[in-house]
Amino acid sequence: MHTKTDSEDTSLAPSSPDNSRPTAYYVQSPSRDSHDGEKTTTSFHSTPVISPMGSPPHSHSSVGRHSRDSSSSRFSGSLKPGSRKILPDAATGVGGRHHRKGQKPWKECDVIEEEGLLEDDRSSKSLPRRCYVLAFVVGFFILFSFFALILWGASRPQKPKITMRTIKFDHFGIQAGSDATGVATDMISMNATVKFLYRNTASFFGVHVTSSPLDLSFSELTIGSGAMKKFYQSRKSQRVVAVSVIGNKIPLYGGGASLSTPSGATPLPVPLKLNFKLRSRAYVLGKVVKPKFYKTIDCLLTLHPQKMNTAISLKNCTYT
Repeated sequence: MHTKTDSEDTSLAPSSPDNSRPTAYYVQSPSRDSHDGEKTTTSFHSTPVISPMGSPPHSHSSVGRHSRDSSSSRFSGSLKPGSRKILPDAATGVGGRHHRKGQKPWKECDVIEEEGLLEDDRSSKSLPRRCYVLAFVVGFFILFSFFALILWGASRPQKPKITMRTIKFDHFGIQAGSDATGVATDMISMNATVKFLYRNTASFFGVHVTSSPLDLSFSELTIGSGAMKKFYQSRKSQRVVAVSVIGNKIPLYGGGASLSTPSGATPLPVPLKLNFKLRSRAYVLGKVVKPKFYKTIDCLLTLHPQKMNTAISLKNCTYT
């Protein structure tokens, strides 16, 4: 060991190469502080670690650059697929702590934007409110129609029943006369009362009952007619209906020559026919379900002079 002089140190200094200098290493650590008040971004600071020999900070080797690249690659690998890589150098500058003027240190990750796009896709795929209203209206119409069809089918078998009872003649007479044109002919006048039983068999609705005129005819000639008053019959109930049949000076035009007598009373039995049509209508569900029932009644009877003012049973009747 010998002591070097100052001249020897001076002569040796220029000749020593740069690669003999000790290497400076940079340790990159994530900082929890965010710049400009932004919420959650990760920044990197380069902290130089200088060897005891000391070297200028600008003479760092490729090892520090490799360390930064590996750290940035690990950071970018932790992001979700579809997000953009953000390098520390883009935010802080190479080897510096300060950000560029007017430049934000970090941009928000695209992961949040992708979540917003997914929510937009879900909202666009959901049906609009008008579709729900239309579906409700169509469903209600289908259910209502189905319910109305059930009621209509249940009401059809519950038809009313009509039973003819009696007819009583208070007056029946034939006498000579003339019609409105002055033609001489036999004229007939009569007054009778017809009774029948009407029974509503329905268990859940009432009916409104009307009738065509009750016609009493002799030899295809109508000699009397009567109108029934319309009525309402509640469910599971019945009533006896009485209708007056009246004929006043009906011309026979030779049809009743054998029946005429000077006294006006007929000595022979008179064959007669009674016919009318009953109409029954029920309002089961308002005016939507209103079943109708029709019944045509034809009765044959014979009037005997001895049975005047006596009720004649109407047994020979057909119901269609």
